[in-house]
Amino acid sequence: MSRNRSPLLDRPAAVEANGLDAGVAAHYGSDLREQRAIVAGQAFVDLSHRDVVTIKGPDRLTWLHALTTQYFEGLKPGTSTTALLLSPTGHVEHAMYGVDDGETFWLHTEPGAAAALVEWLQKMVFMTRVEIADVTADYAIVWRPGPAAGEHLTRSGADSLGGHEVFLPRAELAGLEGPAAGIWAYEALRIEAGHPRLGLDTDERAIPNELGWLGVGVHLEKGCYRGQETVARVHNLGRPPRRLVRLLLDGSVDHLPAHGYAVQVGAKQVGFIGSAARHHELGPIALALVKRNVDPAADLEVVAEDQPTVTATQELLVDPEVGLHVRARL
Repeated sequence: MSRNRSPLLDRPAAVEANGLDAGVAAHYGSDLREQRAIVAGQAFVDLSHRDVVTIKGPDRLTWLHALTTQYFEGLKPGTSTTALLLSPTGHVEHAMYGVDDGETFWLHTEPGAAAALVEWLQKMVFMTRVEIADVTADYAIVWRPGPAAGEHLTRSGADSLGGHEVFLPRAELAGLEGPAAGIWAYEALRIEAGHPRLGLDTDERAIPNELGWLGVGVHLEKGCYRGQETVARVHNLGRPPRRLVRLLLDGSVDHLPAHGYAVQVGAKQVGFIGSAARHHELGPIALALVKRNVDPAADLEVVAEDQPTVTATQELLVDPEVGLHVRARL
């Protein structure tokens, strides 16, 4: 059982997700119907399996400004932001999604990532006046449609789905009212929107330029931070090694490709599958990381041992020359 098993799994017809998303519902009977409910603004999504971290103290914003890829100095209360922590060579190690309430910076990250994140941040405190805590056991994330309406602490405009994220006490999860949508529905819309998840759509070599995180999680006019040299060099010279694409998969095969399946052009592997889902309008879709020089017009094949080959067409999400999102809506 997941340490963050949601009480919403006790709702009728709830089926628990597996893998990284274990602990919340995959669906409550029909992920396609639930997708339509999200789009119509009629359902919330339980994201309580994600980890929550707080950073308190008067130096928290200047400290985060120095450590991360994002511009934190002068961040106003209630302003949503995304930040990355990179390795010295520019590879993405942590992705954080947060908001400051004037006294504390609240962030959420991938399930199970808080322990390593907090451990690293603690090593960087030195004489800085900050206090870092993993509060996952006490607080949870829920996505709600529409603008925030005075409820708890929220990240407004946090995605392209027309909703907001709420940080709420975990004890309040069981009392949530209204229709709920499972993580499968939410993930299908995330993939449609072209938003990667660290660990699902990336590998240990991923850099922000490949994933469309420049200008989103990376402030392009910000000063020095760990890994900046790689990000700046690739941005200034162009041509990131790989690029994120959305795949429209052949729907004649009854299975979805799993994370890590090879993406090929002919017999040559050019990338790998990140996450995949069934979309209520587009059918089976996926995110993949492929080599920059793959012809954007080329048909691709998704290949795995003992599984039928799946053909796919690709849609650009990241400019292969400069590493920026092609789509205007982020």
